[in-house]
This record gives sequence, structure tokens and C-alpha cells, in this order.
Amino acid sequence: NLLNQGKIIAIKGLGGFHIACDATNPEAVELLRKRKLRIDKPFAVMVPDISTIREHCLVSDEEAALLESRARPILILERLKTSNIVKQIAPNQNTIGMMLPYTPLHYLLLLNRTGQNSQFPHILVMTSGNLSEEPIAFDNDQARLQLSSIVDYYIMHNRPIHTRCDDSVVRFLGINNTSNFSRRSRGFAPNPIHVPWNMPQILATGAELKNTFCITRDHYAFVSHHIGDLENYETFTSFEEGIRIFENVFKLKPEVIAHDLHPNYLSSRYAIERSFQDNCPSVAVQHHHAHIASCMGENQIPSTTKVIGLSFDGTGYGTDGAIWGGEIFIADYKNFDRLYHLKYFKLPGGDMAIRNPARIAVAYLFQSDIDLDNRIPSVQSLNTEQISILLSQITHNINAPLTSSMGRLFDAVASIIGIRQHINYEAQAAIELEAAIDPDEKSAYSFDVCQDIRDNSTGMVAPDEMLIDSSPVLREVVADFFKGCSASIISAKFHNGIVNMILSICSEIRKRYNITEVVLSGGVWQNHTLLSKTFAGLEENSFHPIIHKSLPPNDGGISLGQSIIAYHRLFL
Repeated sequence: NLLNQGKIIAIKGLGGFHIACDATNPEAVELLRKRKLRIDKPFAVMVPDISTIREHCLVSDEEAALLESRARPILILERLKTSNIVKQIAPNQNTIGMMLPYTPLHYLLLLNRTGQNSQFPHILVMTSGNLSEEPIAFDNDQARLQLSSIVDYYIMHNRPIHTRCDDSVVRFLGINNTSNFSRRSRGFAPNPIHVPWNMPQILATGAELKNTFCITRDHYAFVSHHIGDLENYETFTSFEEGIRIFENVFKLKPEVIAHDLHPNYLSSRYAIERSFQDNCPSVAVQHHHAHIASCMGENQIPSTTKVIGLSFDGTGYGTDGAIWGGEIFIADYKNFDRLYHLKYFKLPGGDMAIRNPARIAVAYLFQSDIDLDNRIPSVQSLNTEQISILLSQITHNINAPLTSSMGRLFDAVASIIGIRQHINYEAQAAIELEAAIDPDEKSAYSFDVCQDIRDNSTGMVAPDEMLIDSSPVLREVVADFFKGCSASIISAKFHNGIVNMILSICSEIRKRYNITEVVLSGGVWQNHTLLSKTFAGLEENSFHPIIHKSLPPNDGGISLGQSIIAYHRLFL
């Protein structure tokens, strides 16, 4: 048949089109990557049954139950070395996203290999039917237009899809039988999140990346399906359509509209314009506070409780205009105090640097007074002119915003030890750094913690904020690399160092404020190793760690936090 011949086929599902090909055919997979403009980002795989998954991945009983649940998510599983699924499915990773069929058409395509359709491949790539970064196609005519450059054939039906909806992506944690969502969508959204307050009707418009929106009513918060990155007209249109559908289905008319503090996000602009049109108040919410409030809210933490908030991610607009992302707060639902944060570094080129970890690494090395030795892979990957321009940007503050991002620190380390100099999808360098870990390595690098002295004309001390200086870690990383230490050892020591730093700081905060609840939120907490080790370390030290269970720790969960903060500020 066509799939056996290496053809690429668009298949209409429940929430939109998938693009399918034989997952054991390297030429077909490479051709799909080329056509879809998806260089390295992993593809999901659909197989007929659990027994087939066990031939390719490690699967626990809990994971099997989640795979077979009515939600039928994509589940991230550890790959077996004996699997014949081509490596191009998930380059430089030791995991595969697997799912089971969930429509009649899927079952017809994936009948058991001994059944009447045994001539069909029984392991299929099933990736979203879209061009890179665009919304999933869900209408027949739309699919013919949008996917014509990618697929060879179409399998369609005449049942219209009312709302586009991507597959959910989950990883089972093994921590209190919880799962970590990367994307909460089909099968889970818009199932309500139960909150302990009688909420008014609030619309929260979410973040710019991995956008979801949230609408509240009574004791329910309806967090939308995954919308995507609001960086193009098509996705923003999908965002607006989704809000209209939710308001109609749930018979809601927002009394308040909450949004991110960043004034130029499309979601923020929509919220401000909508509040003006509807003559209702709008509330701007700091990105990382929303992360913490989201995790608190879905865990039904009482309004009177203060927590230690570990908000680690790649990018978020800070109250001082800098790019935050390595923040340790004391927070409740109304307010937060930033007690510790990663030391600011200048990020030359902004978004350009994020796509090129080598630029981040060289900038961090220079600002940490570490010699730009040409033996360092980051330095090798840039020519003399590129390095000169970078250093000039830093020295003269030319398009070099300040950042305290934990995500950028992961990028720098991955680049320094030669794992990744350029990325093709978000967090690729950090994901590949985690994949390299030696799980048996116990030693750790050390951060410095010191008082934050403001760089202004007065040189005044900010006594309530402490800096977490990563410069000593970077020096140790470079030294170990020069000694010939493997990337797996360096990665493990880096991860262990972050865990030790967290435990030390949380212990200091507990001494001062007698707080034992520690909330972990932000995209960095999708790192399975870091989350597991931090959770275990906190419990061993008599803390009460609180993690996401029903929403992603990344920006897909922020909208809930925005709505809860707005409620507490305006109504309590």
C-alpha cells in the first residue's frame, strides 16, 4: 500500500489532521522532516496496542493505564535499544512519544499485524497536520490547501470538526502517581480545574508561547486546549475563535480580563482592547507569579498560605523590564517577594541568541571572566567577527537585554560542552543536555549566593534580594571539559548542583519565614531528572513540595494563575 511505499498521507482525526508515514522507514521520515520544515523536533508514533509499545519502550502498569485511558494522550516513554523505530523520530533523545489509536479510522489502519490489514505498517508517525509553527489543519478544504506541499495523499471524511485540538502530550512522573503535561489538549481540555473559591466570570488570556486561555465561573476554571505560539496571524485567529467558542458553550461574559505583564504580547493587547470594548477592568499579572499561582490553584492551596515559589523557565517579563526566569519567591495569590534570583547576564541579540546557544555561552563566559579559549566548542562554532560583535553588544549595551533565565543557563552549558550550538525547536539544547546525564554520578557543581548590589549611581544595596551567581559553575564546567570529562558526567554534576542550590536556599528561607510549602512551576520543570531529584530532596529535608498535576508547568498553565491572581486582587 501507499504507506509501505514510503508515501506521506494526511489523515483526518478528531481535532484535526495528522500527517502519517511508516515510522520504520528512514527515507519516509527524512522526507517528512524536509517537507514539514521540522528538522529535529520529535515526532509522535501511533501503534495498535500496548504489546507493540512494549517491543519498543519501557512501559509500567501506570503508563499502560494512561495510554489506554479514554484520553489517549501521547505518552513520553523510555526507548529500548532494540527498537527498530528509526532514530530520526526523536534525534539525540532516548525517549519516544507513543500513543494508541482513538478513532475508527486509526483502528482500520492499525489492525493487528496478523489481521486482514497486515499489509499496512503497524508503526506510524502521527504528527500534527500543519506547517511548522502554524495551527493544525481541521477543515477538508483547508487541509488540501495547507498540506499540499507536505503530503502525497489524503484520507478524509465528511464529519466537520467544530474546534481544532492537538493531541495531549504527557510524561508519567512516578511521583505520587502524577503525570507531567507538556501539552494539555485533546482528551483533557476543557475539563474544569476545581478551585476552592466561588469565582466570578474572569477571562485570562495566557502567555505568548504555548498559549492557552482560561475562563472561570463558580468553583470551576475552564483552561482551553493548546492554542500554540501567538507569533502569526493564523494562530492568533485560532486564539480569538477559541475564546468565542468557550464563551458561547459555557454561557459566559467576562467581568474581568487578566493578562501577562508584557505590554506587547498579542494576548496582552487582545485583553486590553477587549476590556476597553466591554467596559470591564483588566489586570496585568507578572509571568512568574502566574506560574506559581497556577500550581497553587490547581492544588487548592488556601488563600492564606504563603509558599516558597521556584519559578524557572526561559523567558518572562519582569517588573524591572528584564527577562526573568530563575526566580525564587515568597508568594501568595495576591503578591510575591523575589528573595533570590539568578544573577543577570546580558543576552546579546535577544531572540537570535535564544536560537543560537553558542552566542549565549560565549556571552556568559565573557561576563564570568572566563577566557574564550578556542578549545571550547561554543567559541569554535563562531568566527572572530561574530565574537567581536557579540562582545561589542555586551560592552556597549546594544540589543543586549538583561536576563536571569534558568533556561538560558541550560543552553550555555549544553553549548560549552559541545551538545548543541544551534537549536531547531524550543528548549532543544536543554532537552539534549538532560538526555546525556549519567544517572550514577553524585558529585555536583557549586553556585555562589551573595547580596544583590544594584548597578546604579548610588550603589545602594537591595537587602531583600540575593543573587545566585552561576559563574563558578561555568568555570567548573570548562575545567572539567578541558580535563576530558564526558558530557554525561558534566551534565549530571550541573543538574545535581541546581538541586543542591535549591535545597540550601529553601532551608535558609524556612529559617527566616517558617515556610515549608515549596511550589515548582515553569518550563524548566519539564526536565524529568531535575524535577524528580528536587522533589525527593525537598521531601527528605521535611519540605512539602507542590507540583503540577492537571496542567503543564510551562506557559500552557499560566492562564489559570492569571485568573486566580486577578480574583484575589479585585474581589478579596
